[in-house]
Amino acid sequence: MAVPRSLVAIPPKQQIPLGELLTWQARRDPNRPALTFEGVTYTRGALDARANRLARALAAHGVGEDDVVTIALPNSVDYHVTAVAIWKLGATPQPVSYRLPDLELKAILELAQPKLVIGVGAERAAGFPVLPQGFQPDPSLSDAPLPPKAAKRFKAMNSGGSTGRPKLILDRRPAFADPEATSLGMETDDVILNSAPLYHNAPFCFTAWCILWGGHLIETTRFDPEQTLRLIEAHKVKWVYLVPTMMNRIWALGEETRNRYDLSSLELVMHMAAMCPDWLKAAFIDWLGPDRIGEIYAGTESLGGTAIMGFEWLKHRGSVGKPSAGAQIRVLDDQGQDMPTGEVGEIYFRPAAGRSANYDYVGAARRVIGEWESYGDMGSLDEDGYLYLSDRRTDMVISGGANIFPAEIEGALEAHPGVGGAVVVGLPDADLGQRVHAIVHPRTPDAPPLAGDLMTFLSERLARYKLPYTYELVAEPLRDEAGKVRRSALRDDRARRAEAGETFLSMRG
Repeated sequence: MAVPRSLVAIPPKQQIPLGELLTWQARRDPNRPALTFEGVTYTRGALDARANRLARALAAHGVGEDDVVTIALPNSVDYHVTAVAIWKLGATPQPVSYRLPDLELKAILELAQPKLVIGVGAERAAGFPVLPQGFQPDPSLSDAPLPPKAAKRFKAMNSGGSTGRPKLILDRRPAFADPEATSLGMETDDVILNSAPLYHNAPFCFTAWCILWGGHLIETTRFDPEQTLRLIEAHKVKWVYLVPTMMNRIWALGEETRNRYDLSSLELVMHMAAMCPDWLKAAFIDWLGPDRIGEIYAGTESLGGTAIMGFEWLKHRGSVGKPSAGAQIRVLDDQGQDMPTGEVGEIYFRPAAGRSANYDYVGAARRVIGEWESYGDMGSLDEDGYLYLSDRRTDMVISGGANIFPAEIEGALEAHPGVGGAVVVGLPDADLGQRVHAIVHPRTPDAPPLAGDLMTFLSERLARYKLPYTYELVAEPLRDEAGKVRRSALRDDRARRAEAGETFLSMRG
């Protein structure tokens, strides 16, 4: 077994424009694999040449320094080539889901004002210039390196789909990096597997870092639990990114299937992006070992974050770790006062570089108290300074005066062998203010769990006031492959239906 990996970032010693890093790596070893997608492997030299040619094509379409370029492509080789090409021009990539509804895409483009939109037709781009999916530059364009340039902002991400109000998070950090100063538990020349959608911040960033730090990225079109294990074995993957939804689906394969694959190359499973139920994390630690399970809690805004390895988690079960990268943390009440140890409040960070040093919002306001900022999450600290998440403030259900955190109930529901996924929302109630309602996606649609069985199962794990009053069964998964859910849309739809007189299945009897 390899030495356990560290989640502490290596301090940079040099700064090179992001668009130059792939060229830098190609000069080190042009024939070393950089990207494998659908069974085809591309070397550093080949990938860099494609990015250089595409950069010249984008420049011919008007893209210049500090322009925003929207990427609306599925996971693919073209996606990674496009991101690098944008950085080569000193421009800023802005990833969005290629599956966005037209109205949401229009709202995001109006905020971003991109110079170019790549991956959609003109009819969807609200009047902005476009290049369609599958665009290939003129082969007569040179694939030689370009003059080095670096954007003032290395990325522009969108968020707010869960609230129905899109916002942009513009990263203030310039597009420079040290090719040898890795972080996130990665190492130079690593072999890394990604199955998450690239329009989300975490997979977009770590896949880019993998390629730019000289790693070999194994990319997939979508997540498949058994394929994930198969690819780890086939490519001797060392580092893999998972979200709890993926972990749950891998666990559901069963012990016989999981043990069919050789995962001895795997040095770090990094999970983040959503709360991981304790039972699921404990199961992965027991399966793969505490030295191979890492977790990061952070946000696109880079206000600050925490990190924890499995061996620490066993001593602080349920924690997401202690502050990293010089950030400081407090848990505050509604008046901005520190909460006692173990008491839940809103989590605030102060970045090492100072408030608002890393980002700007377009279309939203920050949650700020003095020099401290919040992602909007709720949690508590233990006596050793380890953080424990509860839920999003906006997701919290207040029922009969009690604060109820949906994530806790969802984790309990998803531990049931018949539940493939669950989302919990609060619906209006004349007596309680809100009542807890569970939306359940059965693991086996033809044999869904019964209300009585679910209630017995939950009663052994939750206080009575947290138990759902009603529930419903749905045919489609509730979360995407990155573990994200449009909770407000689900909640608003159920509230409208309830107001119109629809009744849901009773869970409490």
